[in-house]
Parts: sequence; structure tokens; C-alpha cells
Amino acid sequence: MTGLIHVYEGDGKGKTTAAVGLAVRCAGSGRKVLFSQFLKSDTSSELKVLNNIENIELYTKKNSFGFTFNMTDEEKILAKDFFTNHLKEIIHLAIEKKVDLVVMDEVIDAYNLNMVEHDVLTDFLKSRPKNLEVVMTGRNPKDEIVEFADYLTHFQKVKHPFDKGIRARVGIEM
Repeated sequence: MTGLIHVYEGDGKGKTTAAVGLAVRCAGSGRKVLFSQFLKSDTSSELKVLNNIENIELYTKKNSFGFTFNMTDEEKILAKDFFTNHLKEIIHLAIEKKVDLVVMDEVIDAYNLNMVEHDVLTDFLKSRPKNLEVVMTGRNPKDEIVEFADYLTHFQKVKHPFDKGIRARVGIEM
């Protein structure tokens, strides 16, 4: 089977949910999945369930950098090093363990915010094993990421409770 590249992007809710759904579907068919997240804490509720599904390996790393707009220049350098190493480890594991699907949730945002070295991600997308399916989520992917996509799904917010001041709720948005 030829592996394809999925990009789930936009300002709407559902990018991570779609990636989780595909991971579950893939694992349910007996294939191996590596699921990772960038720029998020390791407390998202979906991780509790994914951790208990056969054929899904979670690769998350706790970070305490907070929002990039609050970071000092020194913290941004440390965060970029942290997330670039995280990406390199994911790539290594995906290849070494011969997984069928790798999910990199929020890697597009990490890429856009220069929190990962661009060449590390683009070189991986160019040279990945031909049977490896890749899912990347985030907002406003750069043209070079869009060019790699076989699937490009745009999530558009039309209406969201956040606009009324309702914060993210455990089990629904996180």
C-alpha cells in the first residue's frame, strides 16, 4: 500500500478529533500507529483512551514552555531545540518500528512558529518510507507543506462557544 500525506487544517474544531479517528480506524484494522503531539500538554483526554488501544503507541513529551507569544527569545530557542528533537525522535521511531501511520498533531503550528527546524520535517516528508501514512494537523500550513499533501481537509469555524466566552471543556474540546 502506498502511504499518503493528510493535512487537517483550519480554524475550526475537529482537526485533532479527525486525526484520532483515523488512528483508531488504522489500529482497528491491525496496523501500527504512532501518535504524537506538539505544543500541547500531555493531558488531552483523547490520550487516555489512545494509550489503551492495541497497535497505537503514544509518543508525547511534557513541556512547560507555555504559549509562544509569552516566551522570551531564550525560551524560544530552548523550545525549538526541544520540539525539533521531539520531531527527530518521532521520525526515528516511525521508521525503526515500521509503523503504518504516524500522526503529528499540531506539527503545522510548530512549523509555522519556527518551533521545529523546517528541513527536518520537509526532508522526512520527501524521504519517508513509501508505505507510511502521515497525518499533520494545525492552522495555516505553509505552501511547502500544502505541496506534500495528498489529502487537504480544511476545518472552518462558522460558530463556536468560545465566541460567547465559553472556555474549552474536558471531554469535548480537550
